[in-house]
Amino acid sequence: MYRIAVIPGDGTGPEQVREGLKVLAAIAKKFDFAYETVEFDYGGERFLKTGEVLPPDAVDELKTFDAIYLGAIGHPDVKPGILEKGILLTLRFALDQYVNLRPVKLFPGVECPLKGKGPEDIDFVVVRENTEGLYTGSGGFLKKGTPDEVAIQTSINTRKGVERCIRFAFEYCRKRNKAKKVTLCGKTNVLTYAFNLWERVFHEVGQEYPDIERDYAHVDAICMWMVKNPEWFDVIVTDNMFGDIITDLGAMIQGGMGIAAGGNINPEGVSMFEPIGGSAPKYTGKNVINPLAAVMSMAMLLEHLGENAASQAVEEAVKLACANNLKSMAAGRMGYSTSEVGDLIVGYLGG
Repeated sequence: MYRIAVIPGDGTGPEQVREGLKVLAAIAKKFDFAYETVEFDYGGERFLKTGEVLPPDAVDELKTFDAIYLGAIGHPDVKPGILEKGILLTLRFALDQYVNLRPVKLFPGVECPLKGKGPEDIDFVVVRENTEGLYTGSGGFLKKGTPDEVAIQTSINTRKGVERCIRFAFEYCRKRNKAKKVTLCGKTNVLTYAFNLWERVFHEVGQEYPDIERDYAHVDAICMWMVKNPEWFDVIVTDNMFGDIITDLGAMIQGGMGIAAGGNINPEGVSMFEPIGGSAPKYTGKNVINPLAAVMSMAMLLEHLGENAASQAVEEAVKLACANNLKSMAAGRMGYSTSEVGDLIVGYLGG
């Protein structure tokens, strides 16, 4: 019996989660496993009513679950940063979800903005450090609001944090068993302290994986090669800020935010899975948002729980829907409503 915490969130989040849970029900029946879900109302509406982002016992309660399934966070009536920091970053840090895992995979039938590139060229994974770097909130102001104002934002990189992220990348590369190459994305020529640490640890850990090739590129070069030669990559490992940037580029070359899924991973604890595209409030309630990113994040959740065959079956169903049915990945241009896309996936699963 898997216990899954569900946070539908804001905007179109609940609509996307609904389809992901529809797929979960079908795949659980097909592969004969049991689960229960508990829904939490964390998000903009709760904050506007109560002034509370998360209740004091939220983290302790979420620790009792096997996984967390998140819709989207972001409400047009709440100042940007309040919900994102108060929910997303708080949970990532408090639950020590130290890896943000972002597959970048182009499916057949999905339009790619890169000329001449197809599914055989775009199939890699970004392993982003998720609890350190510039996202710790370390820094401050001096003489704020004056002409002499100084703002300092400090990137925190610990040996422990860097090493466990890099080790996860090598382990995941071995598990993928594809090109068997890990590329470190950094900026060793400018960030000479932080990425000196990253580079040293990368090669030290890499020596324990003689079957895996090690590679390095500056972040600007990574962006260039992701556009020109995405087939060069297998697993990319990088820090929090660079990972945040290159994964959105990755989402675009795989067909857009409508199909991009991600996981916030704690291999020894509770992990959280979510579609990447955000709450898209302008589409709320219209039944036009693409739910495939939420469906693919459910596939990631299933893989994390050890239900590998079920996860693969969901991915294959999404591939078939993309190849045979959907006209576009964009909201309102799919040729199907949100709920109809969910029904398509369930149909391909034999439901």
